Amino acid sequence: MTDILSQDEIDQLLSAISSGDAQQEDFSATQAEQKKVKIYDFKRPDKFSKDQIRTVQMMHETFARLTTTALSAKLRAMVSVHVQSVDQLTYEEFIRSIPNPTTLSLINMDPLKGSAILEVDPSITFTIIDRLFGGAGEHAKLTRELTDIEMSVVEGIIVHILGNLREAWSTVIDLRPRLGTIETNPQFAQIVPPNEMVMLITLETKIGESEGMMNLCIPYITIEPIIQKLSAQYWFSSIRRGESEVNRTMIQSRLDNVQVQISVEIGTVSLGFKDIMNLKVGNIIKMPKTTVREEFTFKVEERAKFKCRPGRIGSRLAVQIGEPVIDIPDELLIGNRSEEEG
Repeated sequence: MTDILSQDEIDQLLSAISSGDAQQEDFSATQAEQKKVKIYDFKRPDKFSKDQIRTVQMMHETFARLTTTALSAKLRAMVSVHVQSVDQLTYEEFIRSIPNPTTLSLINMDPLKGSAILEVDPSITFTIIDRLFGGAGEHAKLTRELTDIEMSVVEGIIVHILGNLREAWSTVIDLRPRLGTIETNPQFAQIVPPNEMVMLITLETKIGESEGMMNLCIPYITIEPIIQKLSAQYWFSSIRRGESEVNRTMIQSRLDNVQVQISVEIGTVSLGFKDIMNLKVGNIIKMPKTTVREEFTFKVEERAKFKCRPGRIGSRLAVQIGEPVIDIPDELLIGNRSEEEG
């Protein structure tokens, strides 16, 4: 990309060309030296690299999607949450940027040390409260503190949201965020010194016609132990490593709730087609003679799985599971029969 020269640089270049003293190498060297100078504010030292900020943004885009789904189901309304920006600033700048009163949730970031803050704009807070209390969730510009009942309702919503935060961070750390207290005055939420650097994730939130912001403030000292893991390369590799385990766990949890039909085959008897057609209610079919010591076949969905023995537990009939039945596929049986006939 071609750099744009300032007016002073253009004047110097024209005067040097007219005098014959200009050399392209000298100008390029001078320009390269100027590019080495970088402005740095020692009052606001950058703690997070661009790669780390980008990774945190991708993680919280997942958090935003999960929160959108959770709030939509909870409020039964159209909810939209997405990441607007991820910035690094001092804690004092964050406190000054939020309204008073507001909803400030102090979150314990176990196993990480320290706390984070989830700030919810009052317009969003009162829209949620109105919706849960049976209202239409209309936009209400209220600037008062929450009542005890309203505080209890908000606590339930925050706890619900924190579950999504844990899932979004699962590729980096097994985070177990817990709600501590809820404050309405930002001056009462001093979790770090004013000059401490924090990462601010701003989430634009829309519920029906109401719009507002949710801000997640995480101090640098809280995530410093895992700062090396906040890289795109580590994040993507963690996702690939976790895919098989996540899929295995998901499949196992679904299989645990599957209902199957089981039966016990106590014997077989051969009947002619005419006898089967003449069967009526109350007819008796004589089965082969069996004893208690004989093993029956235990079937799962009409497929033999175990040998079993009959018995009784209290007043109920029961069977005791024995050795598994070797299930030979029909293809192998057909193949063996063909070889024998050949």
